[in-house]
Amino acid sequence: MTKADLIEEVSRVVEVTRKESEIIVETIFDNVVKSLHQGEKVEIRGFGSFRTRERQGRIGRNPKSGEKVSVPPKTIPFFKPSKELRDVVNGGAVPAAEPIISSGAPDSFL
Repeated sequence: MTKADLIEEVSRVVEVTRKESEIIVETIFDNVVKSLHQGEKVEIRGFGSFRTRERQGRIGRNPKSGEKVSVPPKTIPFFKPSKELRDVVNGGAVPAAEPIISSGAPDSFL
């Protein structure tokens, strides 16, 4: 699934325009990135959690020349799936999606 596919699915399920669903998806992704950049943990219950991990510097090897190179320390994003997600991926039943907005909700909720 691509980001465009996700935007289309949000548009279909929530019954909003493609532009509005694009804003929703972009806002979610931007907030996850912003939180990780600030060193915060992002937890989405039933899906998993995102956090950062520190990698220590090390001496690596250039695979082409074989020469040793210094690899600096860095911070990397890390995703840990929830138990529910692991169970679904390993053959469990996919939970039914619950409606996010009732049919009586106003069209403009952004």
